[in-house]
Amino acid sequence: MFQSGCIGLIKATDNFDLSVGVAFSTYAVPMILGEIKRLVRSNSGIRVSRSIRDTAYQVLKTRNALEKAGEEVTASVIASKLNVLESEVVYALDAISDTVSLYDPVYSKEGEELLLVDQIKDEKESDERWTENLALNKATEKLEEREKRILYLRYFEGKTQTEISKEVGLSQAQVSRLEKTALKTLKLKMS
Repeated sequence: MFQSGCIGLIKATDNFDLSVGVAFSTYAVPMILGEIKRLVRSNSGIRVSRSIRDTAYQVLKTRNALEKAGEEVTASVIASKLNVLESEVVYALDAISDTVSLYDPVYSKEGEELLLVDQIKDEKESDERWTENLALNKATEKLEEREKRILYLRYFEGKTQTEISKEVGLSQAQVSRLEKTALKTLKLKMS
């Protein structure tokens, strides 16, 4: 709803005409309410563009025709019939499918339910990695600004020690020493 309200506000901002002599709020409030009402009327939490809905309609129509003809129904076959990319077919069908709550049960037996949220796991950001990042951030706070800058340039921007030395106005050997010292400090603070 908030996003629909923001869309209404953006439309009001784009279309507002000062020469009419009306206060902006008088013009904006009905626009915002109109967008929110449109969202509620569409009976969907997500607004799908007309072109994507049209593509999805064509995909469904083609799929039904293929099924009636007894032909193989795959995304690639439908895409070739419609002269669109296979990814467009998949995207269009995805866009019109019903949304699923993270708290919908995916398994239920003898009073025990397994929710969708229980099955989702972030492979990149495990609890271990999250605590390591937290410890690293805390340890980094103990470094001097110059050391922080050198580590940032070296490990986040991927610059060489020579490039860093030119940027911070030190010799390459000084940059190397400061980098080693900073890394030792971080190692000590994190252990």
